Amino acid sequence: MIYSMTGFASGETVVDAGALSWELRTVNHRYLETSFRLPDGFRSLEDRFRKRVGKQLKRGKLDATLQFRPATPVAETLRINQGLADSVIAAASRLATELDQPAPMSGLDVLRWPGVVADDEPDTEALIDPATELLDSTLATLVANRAREGARIQAMLEDRLAQISVLATEVREAAPAAVDAMRLKLRERAAELAVQLEPERLEQELLLLAQKADVAEELDRLDAHVAETRQALGMAGPVGRRLDFLMQELNREANTLGSKSAAAATTKAAVDLKVLIEQLREQVQNIE
Repeated sequence: MIYSMTGFASGETVVDAGALSWELRTVNHRYLETSFRLPDGFRSLEDRFRKRVGKQLKRGKLDATLQFRPATPVAETLRINQGLADSVIAAASRLATELDQPAPMSGLDVLRWPGVVADDEPDTEALIDPATELLDSTLATLVANRAREGARIQAMLEDRLAQISVLATEVREAAPAAVDAMRLKLRERAAELAVQLEPERLEQELLLLAQKADVAEELDRLDAHVAETRQALGMAGPVGRRLDFLMQELNREANTLGSKSAAAATTKAAVDLKVLIEQLREQVQNIE
């Protein structure tokens, strides 16, 4: 089974202290990159959460947002740390005597000082386990969503691989006809130039042209890469990087096939192959 790197999942749980909710979004990325947005009081848990993510995901860029809504209403009055406020005011007054034309300090400036207004922070210790368990369940949903998207991608990949195999077979079967077409073209050219070609010389020239236009090796490698891609699709674990390498190899064989083509049908097949391989490559970029 393959997994897409694109997915979304959300989850919520209610505890005595309030409601916790996770929102997870992933997009494709070369490696696993996680970005957390956590409420005050939960930021010390980021490393713990990051390790949980690493057990479930191997590649992709994850944006994870945790929200906490306390069960008790927000206090209608401010709780001020009066000692800290007095210290801020006293320090500002001392500095004002040392400055020329100091800007006046308002009450709002004092309130904005960190720690002057006491926040009603939640009891994080009691919320660690619920938040972690919710993250695990939300990650499981995310993985399931990525698996469903991966199944859709795999079906598309299998279809394109089948089309590539058909094109390779058609080019291989058309090879004898291509040699006959070259022989006919040589005879017609000789007739136009009023030159009498000896049968032996004609076959020698034809052999040289056929060797230059021989694409059997490219077709064999193309078939081998298709088989290896199908095998990778059935492997366990992340296979995105392996598939990306195989797409490069497929594209290389298609380019060589086009450069050695001596028949219009082979040239068209090479172009069709490149289109199919590009479609494969675009989807492979999104596989974990």
